[in-house]
Amino acid sequence: MNDLKHKILMQVKNDLEEIETALQQNLNPHFDLVSQIAGHILFSGGKRLRPLLMVLSARICGYEGDYDKTFSTIFEYLHAATLLHDDLVDEATVRRGKPVANSIWGNAAAVLVGDFLLARSLAIAAETKRPDVIKVVSKITENMSQGEIHQLMRKGNLDLSEEEYMEIIKRKTAVLFQGTCHAGALITDGTPKQKAALSDYGFNLGIAFQMVDDLLDYTLDSVTIGKEVGADLKEGKLTLPVIYSLKSADEKDRNRMENIIKNKNFSVNDFETLIRMIDKYGGQLYTQNLAMAYVQNAKKALGVFQHSKTKDVLLMIADYTLARNF
Repeated sequence: MNDLKHKILMQVKNDLEEIETALQQNLNPHFDLVSQIAGHILFSGGKRLRPLLMVLSARICGYEGDYDKTFSTIFEYLHAATLLHDDLVDEATVRRGKPVANSIWGNAAAVLVGDFLLARSLAIAAETKRPDVIKVVSKITENMSQGEIHQLMRKGNLDLSEEEYMEIIKRKTAVLFQGTCHAGALITDGTPKQKAALSDYGFNLGIAFQMVDDLLDYTLDSVTIGKEVGADLKEGKLTLPVIYSLKSADEKDRNRMENIIKNKNFSVNDFETLIRMIDKYGGQLYTQNLAMAYVQNAKKALGVFQHSKTKDVLLMIADYTLARNF
């Protein structure tokens, strides 16, 4: 994993530095409080994957302008806005290894700064003077909101189906990856085939990314995942490893798993037991294999493009999505 990560970072080092500069220069807050809270979530170790995907998607379509880094901030501001709001909704305590913003500055300030970041992303989208880009960003916002509402409505329900889970992660995660890549093709006036290919790449990558993220919750390594161990379960979120295992388990083991899940104050020993149950009934392996299939679909989507360094990086990013965990 480290070798692959190093290869990617070597290829995109300058891009990431320019994205970082653009994020700071285009924030334009009017109050120090906004800078403090936005900075807490924006500059706390995020991977910049979403803006990087837009830059690479534009480049693979032949973009030669000077505004790709500025436009890429749309998607990082939007992502950061959702994180601020999600942490409040989920009653989370840790994000990227740090206390969540609302635990420091209060709920009201965190919500309002999240609103500011969302508004800032829309304002920069308008600066593209591309109605199709604005439409993509507004559609992402709508879908992500619906995904969060769907998840909230089913919070803590042990009968959540795999189909519902897929619908939630499609709206919460995949559409943002998809829109990011699509927007890169749009600012370059890419061909219909290129736009479709990058949309497919982003969608499949986003699904795989979320599945691997959900797998990471079933480790005891809070440093790796940057949040509390077992956070998803404590927040009432059932994800694919658990959904599949509950469906596959015999009655005795299912009851045991359900009792652990229902207890929001489960111990580390309980969580270790649950992990063993998930492994026993194939929840981890099933999720891994499905994530692999989506990564392969993402890579296949890039088949319409000629070989290039940019294509190589996009392929490596797909592989790294899996390598984060297994």
